[in-house]
Amino acid sequence: MNYHGAIIGFLAFLIIGIFHPIVVKAEFYFGLKVWPLFLLVGIGCIVGSLLVSQVLLSAFLGIFGFASLWSIRELHEQVERVEKGWFPENPNR
Repeated sequence: MNYHGAIIGFLAFLIIGIFHPIVVKAEFYFGLKVWPLFLLVGIGCIVGSLLVSQVLLSAFLGIFGFASLWSIRELHEQVERVEKGWFPENPNR
């Protein structure tokens, strides 16, 4: 049996689930100015996934990298959700 597909699917599910609270907290504490960090992490992980020969590690890095890039969009949408009052705004920022 080949478990790689199931493991990669689970990794994708886990990474996507973890990134939602990361985006919420990043917007709360840092606002939009943190988006370049998501960009650098995303590009770094994607490049790393191209250089790694092990399938599961390459898949993990690729999923993590693209989730980081997608988080840039989610960060902008989180700002809109805060403006609508769906999430709290940080008064100290």
